[in-house]
Amino acid sequence: MNSNKGVGALLLAIYLLAACEPKQQQELTFTSADISGVITGMTEVMVHDITNPPLAARFFSYACLAGYEVVSQHNEAIPDLYGKLKEYPDLKRPDTLTGYSYQLSALLAIIETARKLQPSGPMLIEYRDRLLDSCRKAGISEKVVEASQRYALAVSGKILAYAKSDGYSKISNFPRYTSLETEGSWYPTPPAYMPAVEPYFNTVRPFTLDSASQFRPAPPIPFSAAKNSAFFKQMQLNYQESLSEEKKAIAGFWDCNPFAVQDKGHLMLALKKISPGAHWLGITGIACQQAKKPFDESMLIFTTVAVGLMDAFMSCWDEKFFSNRIRPETAIRKYIDPGWQPLLQTPPFPEYTSGHSVISTASAAILTHFFGDQFAYTDSVEVSYGLPPRSFTSFYHAADEAAISRFYGGIHFMDAIKEGQLQGRKTGEWVLWKMFGVKQENSNKIAAK
Repeated sequence: MNSNKGVGALLLAIYLLAACEPKQQQELTFTSADISGVITGMTEVMVHDITNPPLAARFFSYACLAGYEVVSQHNEAIPDLYGKLKEYPDLKRPDTLTGYSYQLSALLAIIETARKLQPSGPMLIEYRDRLLDSCRKAGISEKVVEASQRYALAVSGKILAYAKSDGYSKISNFPRYTSLETEGSWYPTPPAYMPAVEPYFNTVRPFTLDSASQFRPAPPIPFSAAKNSAFFKQMQLNYQESLSEEKKAIAGFWDCNPFAVQDKGHLMLALKKISPGAHWLGITGIACQQAKKPFDESMLIFTTVAVGLMDAFMSCWDEKFFSNRIRPETAIRKYIDPGWQPLLQTPPFPEYTSGHSVISTASAAILTHFFGDQFAYTDSVEVSYGLPPRSFTSFYHAADEAAISRFYGGIHFMDAIKEGQLQGRKTGEWVLWKMFGVKQENSNKIAAK
């Protein structure tokens, strides 16, 4: 690993060493901070690999499911997901394995699943080894360590087989996506002019949705270059927006664009940024630690958010390549001002709906269920990436800010933001219903700013 990865690994070791304080082996327990440490390790690998946001959600969801499955097999309060997630296997605790720590096995199952799924997954071996070394130093016997590893591998293997059957591997066989030539359609934007990201993501098996199009939003405002049209007026909102320093700070805080690049002479350098899903899982970790949620309940919350991220990205991406709408940067330069530039770099996929609006509101719906609608916290997820923390009075407060940040950044029209929030809330509430039978009300009411 490079120096940044080494720092991340060291932080993880500190987390785990604190959890593995000397105690009787049968009392070995971990905390939500240990789950956060592994998620951080996965995130650092994704930053290294420049993993796209929908694919990052896929990695997070299956890795969390592996840890969840171990916990569910030992805690009756953590419900079995068989029959609740699409095609989820009926997994049983292996009778032949004994003498393990199930919470240690859960952490190892997350790591092993991520190690096999992520392109640079072998980087996680260092995280795993530091975890095990810290436990050994705390007096955990080698027999417990080995038994915990065997259990983790058994569960991880089953979850990896489940992941393999979701259809993602077939996407590479699809025809190369080409941009439409019709007026008002999306096509690649500067500075990198990258091709469309994951145009066939809606073909992957969702976890809870009937289909990726289940919560298709209202159609976007129809494209028109006429100056008296609704679309042209919407363009002018972006073009005429006056950005205060606070609005710029909000846009930068929620940028979360793994594809951001910087021109440097003849080179184009990738900037190190996490995905929006990684940001919301970071918020999940902050909430679990602040509320002092125990390990098992934290595993449930992390997994529910991860499943919600996956289905929310599927719902959003289905709409993006269905409506295939032009980005503000392209439209404003062509029809209003050739020299206009958005504050943020435009991501490489169609505009409608706003991905941040969808996945942030879905995550807020799920986290509000677990922590309440007045849960105040400080988001320090991206301090290590150079961003100062911001404080929020609730998860919906944060989701609203994440959504409007895309308008401030100049990369989304307002209808994509508002409809994206509705789409995300419906998806998040559906995930809670399918996984736990939780019925939410007022899903059409969003406090959109």
